[in-house]
Amino acid sequence: RRILRLAEMCRRLETEEEKVLPFYPSSLAEWEKQSARRVLEETPSEPLALALQDYVGLERFWQRFNKAKLEETALEKARAALENRNKNLRGLLQEYLAGSATNLKLP
Repeated sequence: RRILRLAEMCRRLETEEEKVLPFYPSSLAEWEKQSARRVLEETPSEPLALALQDYVGLERFWQRFNKAKLEETALEKARAALENRNKNLRGLLQEYLAGSATNLKLP
């Protein structure tokens, strides 16, 4: 019940683009898509695969979860890059200011 309630809350918070295009574009080649379709159409024989059929409804949840995790990771990398650049710029500024201060004292 809790998961379904959270899914309903998430649905209300979706952007218009996510509502119109609920599925993310696939990066698979056409032959890979056909191969995946064939595998999905087969009746599973392994116990784990049979159990996973009960959780097909959570596929959208996992898509959104994975998308959020990827975005979070990308933002962390971007932040680290910006922090590094900021550190370098501060160092250059300190060198410039130190050079300006010594130039003022020389004459």
